Amino acid sequence: MPRYITHLFAVSCGLAVANVYFAQPLLDAIASEFRISPAFVGIVITVTQACYALGLLLLVPLGDLLNRRRLITGQMLLSVLALIAAGTAASETVLFVGLAAVGLLAVVTQTIVAFAASLAAPADRGLVVGRVTSGIVIGILLARTFAGVLMDLAGWRSVYLVSAGLTLIAVIGLFMALPHGEQGSSSLSYIRLLKSTITLFKQERILRIRAALALMIFTAFSTLWTPMALLLSASPLSLPHSAIGAFGIAGIAGALAASRAGRLADRGIGQKTTGFALLLLVVSWLPISFTTYSLSALVLGIVLLDLAVQAVHVTNQSMILAVRPEARSRLTAGYMIFYSIGSAAGSIASTSVYAVFGWTGVSLLGATVSAAALFFWYMTRGVEISKGLNAEQQGAGSNIMAKHTLSKSCCNEKSTSFEN
Repeated sequence: MPRYITHLFAVSCGLAVANVYFAQPLLDAIASEFRISPAFVGIVITVTQACYALGLLLLVPLGDLLNRRRLITGQMLLSVLALIAAGTAASETVLFVGLAAVGLLAVVTQTIVAFAASLAAPADRGLVVGRVTSGIVIGILLARTFAGVLMDLAGWRSVYLVSAGLTLIAVIGLFMALPHGEQGSSSLSYIRLLKSTITLFKQERILRIRAALALMIFTAFSTLWTPMALLLSASPLSLPHSAIGAFGIAGIAGALAASRAGRLADRGIGQKTTGFALLLLVVSWLPISFTTYSLSALVLGIVLLDLAVQAVHVTNQSMILAVRPEARSRLTAGYMIFYSIGSAAGSIASTSVYAVFGWTGVSLLGATVSAAALFFWYMTRGVEISKGLNAEQQGAGSNIMAKHTLSKSCCNEKSTSFEN
């Protein structure tokens, strides 16, 4: 796969997923305009994440059935309309409908990830998935910076309208660059395709384990990022939205580690990478808990947390996508449903806890969830990847051994010829 396609995939994924996270630094402004209680303003994020989960179930499996070029560009065009609806909403109902559609259609990122995995060579799949996922991570993190700056310059509505224009540009680029004849590999009907996504959970234990980890790490991720704007915008900190959004830049270290984590999974040490990253996730909550005393501590905590979460996420995807090549879109859908459930749960739980127990309660919640993820990994760490991955790795190993044997044979022949 040409590198420019990988970069285009990464940029498109970043734009699409950013739409889901724009609301986080805008929560106080949205709550003020539509008179939503601070204790329940997390519902704005929850609605988007819940519809994202629905899109994972209903739309992403279509990548195994339909032409992915048309599927990807079509979903992104509809996203443009949804963003315009959210940006021009005159009532709370219209806003929620627009954001629900934004969340539903943002799952195009997962169709792109599965497409990238299909186009990549087996030996480089983890690396390619890592690079595309880096675009997703950067999109998630810079969404806050982008939204904060535009909020201060032109109000929260401008965030969605500008994103609509950028998404339209990405659609044009994808339409021109993506392969024309690529078709899904499944011959199942749409209903059977959806049912088979559930069947994959019964058949692949590695999918069940990694999906559970995704639920917990993204609950922790959302626990930090959702109520953070409420804390930083309130007295005594009273930071402007642009400054609040700038904290997303600190988390780009996670994106930089994403490709490396994929490469480590390619080398068969995904379990060790996961364990180390989860330990880092637990530790990250210590500096985060001191946010009210030191913003430097918050920056350190963000770097550690995002690095840990994205390392686990990339490792999860690299291991799962190697199991069943013919069902990569469905595997991605099943896995990411748990990601979305975790994000939604973290959003609503953290804002509720913050309203009652403040930032200390939020930090304890995040640390508890992170510790639970580490314990779960420890209890399941002996589980090896099942038949599909082993077969693929053995096939790749056979090719390498064949080349090594041929090379050794040639060297022996040359040596014999020289001695004669």
